[in-house]
Amino acid sequence: MVITLKDGSKKEYENEMSVYDIAVDISEGLGRAACAGRVNGDVVDLRTTITEDCELEILTLRDKEGLTVLRHTTSHILAQAVKNLYPEAKLAIGPAIDEGFYYDFDTPSFTRDDLDKIEAEMKKIIKAGAELKRFELPRAEAIDLMEKRGEPYKVELIKDLPEDSVISFYEQGDGFVDLCAGPHLMKFSKSVIKAFKLTSSSGAYWRGDEHNAMLTRIYGTAFPTKDELETYLTELAERKNRDHNKLGREMDIFTTVDVIGQGLPLFMPNGTKIIQKLQRWIEDLEDYEWGYVRTRTPYMAKSTLYKISDHWYHYKDGMFLMDQKELSPEDAKRQAEREVRGIEDFGSLEQDEDSDVYALRPMTCPFQYFVYKARPKSYRDLPYRMGETSTLFRNEDSGEMHGLTRVRQFTISEGHLVCTPEQIDEEFKNCVKLAKHCLTTLGLQDDVTYRMSKWDPENPDKYLGTAEDWDRVEDAMRVILDEIGLEYTEVPGEAAFYGPKLDIQAKNVYGKEDTMITIQLDMFLSERYDMTYIDKDGEKKRPFIIHRTSMGCYERTLAWLIEKYSGKLPTWLCPEQVRILPISEKYFDYAKEVQKELRKHGVRDTSIDERSEKIGFKIREARLERIPYMLVVGEKEREDGTVSVRSRFAGDEGVKSLSDFIDQITDEIDNKTIRKEEVNEE
Repeated sequence: MVITLKDGSKKEYENEMSVYDIAVDISEGLGRAACAGRVNGDVVDLRTTITEDCELEILTLRDKEGLTVLRHTTSHILAQAVKNLYPEAKLAIGPAIDEGFYYDFDTPSFTRDDLDKIEAEMKKIIKAGAELKRFELPRAEAIDLMEKRGEPYKVELIKDLPEDSVISFYEQGDGFVDLCAGPHLMKFSKSVIKAFKLTSSSGAYWRGDEHNAMLTRIYGTAFPTKDELETYLTELAERKNRDHNKLGREMDIFTTVDVIGQGLPLFMPNGTKIIQKLQRWIEDLEDYEWGYVRTRTPYMAKSTLYKISDHWYHYKDGMFLMDQKELSPEDAKRQAEREVRGIEDFGSLEQDEDSDVYALRPMTCPFQYFVYKARPKSYRDLPYRMGETSTLFRNEDSGEMHGLTRVRQFTISEGHLVCTPEQIDEEFKNCVKLAKHCLTTLGLQDDVTYRMSKWDPENPDKYLGTAEDWDRVEDAMRVILDEIGLEYTEVPGEAAFYGPKLDIQAKNVYGKEDTMITIQLDMFLSERYDMTYIDKDGEKKRPFIIHRTSMGCYERTLAWLIEKYSGKLPTWLCPEQVRILPISEKYFDYAKEVQKELRKHGVRDTSIDERSEKIGFKIREARLERIPYMLVVGEKEREDGTVSVRSRFAGDEGVKSLSDFIDQITDEIDNKTIRKEEVNEE
């Protein structure tokens, strides 16, 4: 057989060979460094036997996939250590993830001392240097093995596999066996597994479902060298200091209260001020620069509204229902017909509205469609761009809640553009331009990636329309994105049920990716809601619809901004932009004159520190509170009509006339300038 290596060279062997043996044959050093192989593009175990011609790449710890193998193996060492120390613990799953690994256990929670104890046990296991042995069993025997070992979660996983499956396991010393597809390292070696750390422990629902058991998850990481591990741990500590959950509470931006509910944050005055500034900016931007009309629609509606579009059947499990009484399918269909087409003859369905189910809205599109339909439209009225600051409600799983990034009530800069077929290309491009403008203004443009979210042809029942419909619209979106010159990835299965979308993605401080902004094509709902316009030929036509956000979700964007700037927001967004610091109470009157003049010129978010503290203390405290500007005023400043300026950006900026400072800060606010932090006096 002929083996083609990564560099294009070829190796010939008469007999079958394992990936590991080929690595050793290439060089002894490569054999020692090898973690896994890539055979014809698929990552495989070193134990894999090659029997025919193929392309082969030997993977080491310097390859992403090789590092994944190291981390996956370390997660199994973690599982063995936990079972050694806590034999009653039940094993769940333990995958490698982007920055390390985790393992879920059915056992009481672990403290930091427990994690240190487990780490010590892991080191003993590694020192013993056991080989990892892979073996396979038929499904029935695999179930029997895990039942005898008292591992119910493993049994459940195996039972979910087809009956004719062959199940793989790894045995790794002291009789420890774990269900796993691999790949794994060949053996435990201190020279390879020498830099790992258990970083934290938390709760996690089995299979991410809040209706399942709450398990205990241990997170960890592993690196090729101790230096790389230390660098990562230092960075991780810095990330924790930038976590919006921590900073947001320290800065009095938001809080949460158990008796109000999970995923329902309370915005404090500081947070409310920031949201208010973002909202005013977005609404003015959309309405006066991008040609939107503004709507205001109800927070709830009857289930009939959502049944017209099929949202009810796709989103019901994630909606908050106000009433459990529901119309029969026949009556619901007839009521939907009446609502859409204005049919007056409603026959036997005349009954109390209370007999229908009401739900808090998870989206705004059906509401805005009826705004569009309220008056007849012609082609001259299109594109008809509707914008709304929409508060929405989604019943997210408890295990998914996180600060402001995943909540049950949130507000988005939502919009729907109703277009003729000829307008769809330009309008979609303009939606991308608007989103990019918002990102650039906020300083976030370099922190995003773009994803074209497509339908899943393997599961067509999840979507409206035919394969031909989806291929046509996805091709059209691809052409638009390519014309823009956008770099994007294509991901199947992430489209909305009614059309493909462009998702603008970003990661939080811990590397978890979320969708920040979405722009999607809708090819079905105008027909569902009987939306029309009169075209140039006098005929009624169906419009196309673009669903989009310009900045996305206010809560999630605020979390992103807090983490991006470590709480040091651009001046225009700060809830307090200037703090005036009189040297003593003799200068309170001048401080008030300065404040009045600032507010007169639009710098309204100012305060005066009238405490009887030393000026140095006041400055330090203002800096710790991340105030952009501090104006020290005393006798000299009062006489000359000046202010002594200290900033978060440059430290001592010297004495300036009040008018010059006002010109400086108003220019910064009006242009939404992002000043670079040049000093750190904290």
